[in-house]
Amino acid sequence: MDPLYKCGPKELDTFIFQNLQPNEEFNEQVRKAINIICEFLKSTCFRDFTPPRPKVLKVVKGGSSGKGTALKGGSDADLVLFLNIFNGYEDQERDRGFIIQEIEKRLKECRERIRSDIEVRIEKPKWDNPRVLSFQLRSGDFTEEYIDFDVLPAFDALGHYRGGKPDPQVYIGLINSSRGQGGQFSPCFTELQRDFIRERPTKLKSLIRLVKYWYKQLSELRSKPPKYALELLAVYAWEQDGEKTYFDMAEGFRTVLWLIQQYRDLCIFWTKYYDFQNETLKKYLHTQLRKTRPVILDPADPTGNVGEGKRWDLLAEKAAKCATQKCFRKPDGSMVQPWNVPEKESEILPETLRSVLLSSEAPPAGEIAKARRL
Repeated sequence: MDPLYKCGPKELDTFIFQNLQPNEEFNEQVRKAINIICEFLKSTCFRDFTPPRPKVLKVVKGGSSGKGTALKGGSDADLVLFLNIFNGYEDQERDRGFIIQEIEKRLKECRERIRSDIEVRIEKPKWDNPRVLSFQLRSGDFTEEYIDFDVLPAFDALGHYRGGKPDPQVYIGLINSSRGQGGQFSPCFTELQRDFIRERPTKLKSLIRLVKYWYKQLSELRSKPPKYALELLAVYAWEQDGEKTYFDMAEGFRTVLWLIQQYRDLCIFWTKYYDFQNETLKKYLHTQLRKTRPVILDPADPTGNVGEGKRWDLLAEKAAKCATQKCFRKPDGSMVQPWNVPEKESEILPETLRSVLLSSEAPPAGEIAKARRL
């Protein structure tokens, strides 16, 4: 039996602390190794190129490690390299392959600079024009701990971003370049994805860890929704409960499972980084929000609907089964109930946004539009 299912509702916080939080000493080893790799990528990797040689403008760490939601016993991180030779999304798409080939070749040299107790395993790209180079860091001191990294060359769409909403033209350019392939340039917005989660309270990050742990145990499921979609469901659930710094972990976990079961009604988005003020963006978002449920828009990238095209039905079956386990059974035998998430569009949508949604044909009967203003 999964050790999670041996816990009672009040034991979940201890379970997370003892079993899901990465070893801090291992984290420190990895931080030092990544600092060496990042410095190598910025100062050395492309020095043998003939001018004009590529210049790394910045390296941003995303993924679970960047967000502060890494799992013990295997986590993931992205190292996104923003290069001056990419003047647009088209340049990134066309030229990323040879950049990754060079990084792969030179990263092998960089391994010699990393302390001997950290092993770097580089995975050979499988495609002629790969979008990522993957490698893994393992420690000889902590044999069960590792972090999988993806190195992604990217166009610096945000430029010198200093917080707040990016200029709408940034997203208009993204929409024009996506050609219907939503989310393909999401690495360009890694800083926003990272900050959207990283600035949240520690307790919410623990809930995200718990949800990801449960998700990880479902390795037999094929074509399941992306892990990022479940992270966003956890954020949404927490927001609906009042964004509390402290909350009941079993209730939060139960709410995420309930939302998964309601996948046919989900239409979730945020207006932290983009909104309806610009006419072009408004029309595009209107189209996105009319898509078949579930709709869960990436808060950093409006072209990315992370709820689209996956087997939510299979995941919902697993969520329903999990909801019957001991971790939701109270001492008196009753079951932990989910938080009261609004079920009517009019309960949560501001008037201006409702007018946008109702400006053309209404959603199919029974569908629930859920949104969050930030």
